[in-house]
Amino acid sequence: MADSEPRGFREYVAARRQGLLAVGYVLTGSQHGAEDLVQATLVKVWPRWNRVADAGDPDAYVRKAMLNTFLSWRRRDGGREIPSDDVAALPSSLSRPQPTADSGAGSALTGVLDRVVLRDLLRALPRRQRAVVVLRYYADLTEAQVAEAMGCSVGTVKSQHAKALATLRRHTPAEDR
Repeated sequence: MADSEPRGFREYVAARRQGLLAVGYVLTGSQHGAEDLVQATLVKVWPRWNRVADAGDPDAYVRKAMLNTFLSWRRRDGGREIPSDDVAALPSSLSRPQPTADSGAGSALTGVLDRVVLRDLLRALPRRQRAVVVLRYYADLTEAQVAEAMGCSVGTVKSQHAKALATLRRHTPAEDR
């Protein structure tokens, strides 16, 4: 049975692929990183799929496997990401446009710039803090669910969350808070 496809695996991946990629993108900050993370996670889950599916909550298992894979990459890649001390600063050519009543393009550009700034802010966080923020706000999990996914206590989640928010506040211009 090890070489045959586990029952329901293909259907699960088809149904959850976009959501997994979205969480992977927010965690890694890049489309390629998200694809690599999802692929590495599914490779780990494949041999255990029948047992995981029979247990009744494959989403929780896959989420935890994805998070563990993401957090373990820190050791494997030697920390290729180099956070900047000034992640919120934009070059003057990319400064945020002032919205006008008839400016649809300005608001679209503002949205893109906001996403770029948010991505850079998240990248500046240590991986565990980034994971807490992504799981709490993007995946909309409770503190208890985040603690379960990360294999830590709720207190640790709260501590990592508080540190992450403090860092984000330090790097966010006052007018955007």
